[in-house]
Amino acid sequence: MSASPEYAAEIELWRRRRVERLVSESGWLSLTGLFWLAAGDNSVGADPSSAVVLPGGAPRRAGTIRLGGGGAVFLPADGGDPMPLASDAADSPTVVAFGTARFHLVERSGRLAARVRDVDHAARRSLRPIPAFPVDPAWRFEARLEPYEPPRRIPVPSILGTVELETSPGAVVFSAEGRELRLDPILERGQTDWWIVFGDRTNGSETYAGGRFVYVVPPVGGRTILDFNKAYNPPCVFTPHSTCPLPPSQNRLPIRVEAGEKTYV
Repeated sequence: MSASPEYAAEIELWRRRRVERLVSESGWLSLTGLFWLAAGDNSVGADPSSAVVLPGGAPRRAGTIRLGGGGAVFLPADGGDPMPLASDAADSPTVVAFGTARFHLVERSGRLAARVRDVDHAARRSLRPIPAFPVDPAWRFEARLEPYEPPRRIPVPSILGTVELETSPGAVVFSAEGRELRLDPILERGQTDWWIVFGDRTNGSETYAGGRFVYVVPPVGGRTILDFNKAYNPPCVFTPHSTCPLPPSQNRLPIRVEAGEKTYV
């Protein structure tokens, strides 16, 4: 099905903004490392022997992350005041900066890691065009919500081999290729739209083997729009320093979704 000029322009704008987020200072392409922390003191700095290695413009010995007592504190090497570190489990994780280097803590399955980025990372300037299927409005569905009362906690695996329990408000139900299909969205902290991690039969060939992501707006009157032309690659396609979720078993569709981003090599 050919796309109208208006719809094609909508998807083009979405893709452009998607790339802008990806290459922004806080985007995935600024990442340079992910370092899991041990109990006690974890050295931080540009010295390659550090437990948390910062980009080269940072001090060789920037300080120490002390982990213990149910929390983490950064102790600057220059003798400055200790800085309690909130992880991304909080609404606003604490960001520590040294020149163009940044780090903050992420929490996954009860473990803490330092996620490091360089806002001047060369990868931000070397992104090639992301391959995508042709825009096709046939992959834009009006879907209905079958609410879960109460919302369900669903297990979501990750590339780390861990499993996180996430909250799903209900199933997003749509019809494709003559069958009724369902996807469980996830309620993300700090996000209004609902996040769907899904797989389909293009995975491992045209699209990333670990599935893709798509958002839907919260249903109004029990209805929402599910647009696979806005399906996109997980960050682990672009960087080894992410902790990507994988599709829950119920979100692996038995069809080929020939829409949205293809894998990026």
